[in-house]
Parts: sequence; C-alpha cells; structure tokens
Amino acid sequence: MLLEAKNVVVSFKKENQAKLFGRERQTILHGLDLSLEKGECLGIIGESGSGKSTFGRVLSGLLKPDSGSVRLNGMEIYARHSHAERLALSHKTSIVFQDYTTSVNPRFRVKHILGESFRALRLAGERISKKEEYTTACSILERVGLPADFMERYPHELSGGQLQRVCIARAVAIRPEIVLLDEAISSLDAATQIQVMDLLKDLRRDSGLSYVFITHDLTAITYFCDKVHFMHNGRIVETVEDISRISEIKNSYAQDLLHAVVGIGIDHDNDEYARILEQRSETDAEALGPHGTGAHAAAQVSF
Repeated sequence: MLLEAKNVVVSFKKENQAKLFGRERQTILHGLDLSLEKGECLGIIGESGSGKSTFGRVLSGLLKPDSGSVRLNGMEIYARHSHAERLALSHKTSIVFQDYTTSVNPRFRVKHILGESFRALRLAGERISKKEEYTTACSILERVGLPADFMERYPHELSGGQLQRVCIARAVAIRPEIVLLDEAISSLDAATQIQVMDLLKDLRRDSGLSYVFITHDLTAITYFCDKVHFMHNGRIVETVEDISRISEIKNSYAQDLLHAVVGIGIDHDNDEYARILEQRSETDAEALGPHGTGAHAAAQVSF
C-alpha cells in the first residue's frame, strides 16, 4: 500500500467560546480511512466545508491529526523520525493548489519557480549541478506542453492554463510518488480543464505517479479518477471502488451530487463524461474563430 490513513480525527478550537479563555473544540474530521495504491488516482469530492481540503492537508503531512495514523510506504509520517527518515519523506508527496496566481512568487521567472523543487532535492541529499537543473527543468516544461523558452518568463506573462502547467511541472520536478491536487483545475475554463487532466493522465502513465484529486466537480472525478470517496460534514459517506459503477451509489447525499450532473445515469463510460466536459467548453471554443471548435482548439490558443 502506497498511502494509508486510518481513523483520522481532526478538531479545531472554536472561534466563539462559551466562556472567556474557553477551550471548546469542533471536530472537523470524524475517523476517516483511506488507501491509495501505486499508480492509482483517488478522488475526494464534497461541498465546501465538507472537510476534504483539511483531509488533504493531513494526507500531505501539513496538518497533524488529533488521532489516527497516516502511513506512506508503511512509514508513519507524523511519528518521530531520524534526520535520514525525514529527508526520505520530504519529497514523496507534492501539492498543486487551486489558486495558481498565489502559488508562485510573482517576481520569480519560471526557471526560479521550478528551481524551488531542485533546492528541495538538494536538501534531501541529492547532488544536482546547475547545468543538470536547467536541462531537467526544460525537459519537464516540454513534458507539460510548454516550450523551453518559457523558462525566462514571469507569471504575469502566462495564461491561467500555462501557469497551472508550470505549477504541475514544479510538483513533478521533485520526483514525488504522490501528487495531491487540491481543486487544481477548478479555476480553469472547461476546455483547459480537459487539457490539464489529459496531461496529468500522460504523466501518470509515463512516470508511475499516483494522485489524490480533491474537487467539488463530479464530472471531472468520473473523467479522471479510478475510485472516489464522497465526503459530507467531515465523514466519508460513500466509497466507489470502481468508477464505472458510480451509478450504484446508495447514500442520499452522493446520489444528489450524481443527479446534479446532466447526463450521468444514462451512460457511465469515460467517453460520455468527456462529451459532457466538451459541452461545457463549447462557448469558449466557439470564441476561437478560425482555430476550430472543441477543447483541442482551445489548447492551441491558451496553451
């Protein structure tokens, strides 16, 4: 098992206390379990406030839970570790956030943004020359669909889709085993969403990456993920181990989400979900004029 969480509980101190200097706490996550195999893509879906992003912080090592365990390759990530063990864990998981504009330093060129990952690798004990760093960074940029000359550009010189691709490149450059995507495509238009998800699929196939995909978009989940957890009020209320059987869910909250997506419940293969995503992008694609219609035409302009 690559990643395993058991009985994760997280609580925060309440803002409005009944007493002065009170210590009342509100439980946000109620005993959550999760497992992720190597090369797998797991979706976590829920409405705002369901606790899915908090769970993502726990899984990525950013928030120690009140109780429960999180193991990466069998190693408890919140236990006390030797210096060597901490270094071994330090770049096994990387994160791509929703807001790509605040995820990067606006004064950094792309080469410096990617350089953050190489600095992390050096801290973990790897020896990388500046020449190797530049060559590898150019190669990774090309893998995410951007030319090498983008290395000299600033964030404000890139489109939203291009900048999110830079963030993905930075996440991949650290050579992680798991990439956690926290609403990573939610702020992109529908046409660009398809292109980014297809890119992530290619990276997964070529590099053996595993993904935890946190979102509120069920259509994206069904297009991209192998299995999915439905979260509601800090609990996992339904788990679908095989995304092709998503129509068989029993929980009423999960069913409401399912029925909210036009077309789901008629045809449950990925081609159908791709068609739904394509429909969402028609307005954007038509605006491209002579470049054509559909998601691939959008990519010619925005990427």
